[in-house]
Amino acid sequence: MRKVLCVEPVIFIYIFASSLTSPLVQQFIYRRLWEQEYNSTFVSDTNVSHCEQNKSSPAYIKQKEVQEKASVFNMQLDLTRAIPSLIIAFVIVANGDRQGHKRSLVLPSMGALISGISLTAISYFSLSLSVLFAVAFITGLFGSIATFLGGGFAYIAEECHDEKQKTTRIAVVDLIFGVVSGLAGLSSGYFLRGIGFAWTFVIASLLHVINIIYMVFFLEDTVGISQFQHEAPVSWKELLRETFSGVYMLFQTAPYKKRIFIILLLFTFMTYLFTALGGSSLFTLYELDEPLCWNEVYIGYGAAASTSISLTSFLGVYLFSKCLKDIYIVFIGMFSYIGGMIMAAFAKTTLLMFLVPSLFSFMPIPVLRSMLSKVVLPGEQGAVFACIACLEVVTGTMSISVFNILYATTVAWFSGFNFLLSAGLCLIPLSVLCWLLCTSWNGEDLALLVPEEVSSLESADS
Repeated sequence: MRKVLCVEPVIFIYIFASSLTSPLVQQFIYRRLWEQEYNSTFVSDTNVSHCEQNKSSPAYIKQKEVQEKASVFNMQLDLTRAIPSLIIAFVIVANGDRQGHKRSLVLPSMGALISGISLTAISYFSLSLSVLFAVAFITGLFGSIATFLGGGFAYIAEECHDEKQKTTRIAVVDLIFGVVSGLAGLSSGYFLRGIGFAWTFVIASLLHVINIIYMVFFLEDTVGISQFQHEAPVSWKELLRETFSGVYMLFQTAPYKKRIFIILLLFTFMTYLFTALGGSSLFTLYELDEPLCWNEVYIGYGAAASTSISLTSFLGVYLFSKCLKDIYIVFIGMFSYIGGMIMAAFAKTTLLMFLVPSLFSFMPIPVLRSMLSKVVLPGEQGAVFACIACLEVVTGTMSISVFNILYATTVAWFSGFNFLLSAGLCLIPLSVLCWLLCTSWNGEDLALLVPEEVSSLESADS
């Protein structure tokens, strides 16, 4: 059977199934905690959710307590998933240069399938919410989304040799991520209203089954595996040693300027991801609370708004890359995010919430990935994307935990405080980029180091 090198369908299906599940899990937790607090069934009609807006009412105080409990519960769940996934993502993605990147896609899909089946059982049989912690831990052992995305980007980076094409294709993956997650978020509200939690989780599980079948039987592994496929299997001890050795050599053998540039780019990526993930993770809870009081359908509309942001961000990367350096594209995206978060903090109506101007806020992520990929050797793609994947796990967990705790603390007096904080923290990666710009450092100049290293390696081999 002839296999293909097209990984985009795999990313499409995985992101759709995961994004269909994610907002439902948050709403499921919120409703179960609501029922425990009020000792009554959660009610949602066609206009607004069961939401109290009278601040002098005792129900309003209980509502805020549910918001706090849901925020802390989500934080604990993310920590449970992140701890094992951090190690798995680092080992699996980094060794993709040696053993191929397909396993970085298959393992998280299997974990997502187990999670979908477990969520179906929890919702259908009304099991305790504490079971979710076991599900999250098992999902983390399979690598979770960090391993999947790290493997997907490394797969594309290894197959794509043209630098401009690499930036565009990585941006296409982020476009798929944004558009598909938006469509899945929009669908989630209608799925929930039409067939309920359990059957929606069943549909997501079936999508993961289709994805696994495609990867196992139709997707070709990366080219780099051919030179290692006849080697004897190595032990886990040797595998870990080779993993850390590969990442260590990525920094140890690089020229000083290139090494510093990689570290600063990783720091910029981490700090921007911290602000972006932390701020956006609170939208569902913020929309369930007063004064918006959205129901599941409106929450789906809100999630779908990211579709337009992904499209505009992709168009921005595609057009700006023709006339601007990568660093300027990142600047534009960060300023767009800051403006959107400031507006979201003071959005008190549904219309204003939908008009939040973050048109280019997704641009920094793919461009920073591309900048990092451009300044390393072809055989180091797995190592650099393993670093990125680990940063995504650590940063995502820290940001969601910090922002959920702050939200639980500040929701009673100003629920939009965390959006302002997110905008303010974005000044940190902006400062790093300004320093790089003022000192005349840029990825295009440093990329010239790579061909020299390749030539020297080829000479040594001959």
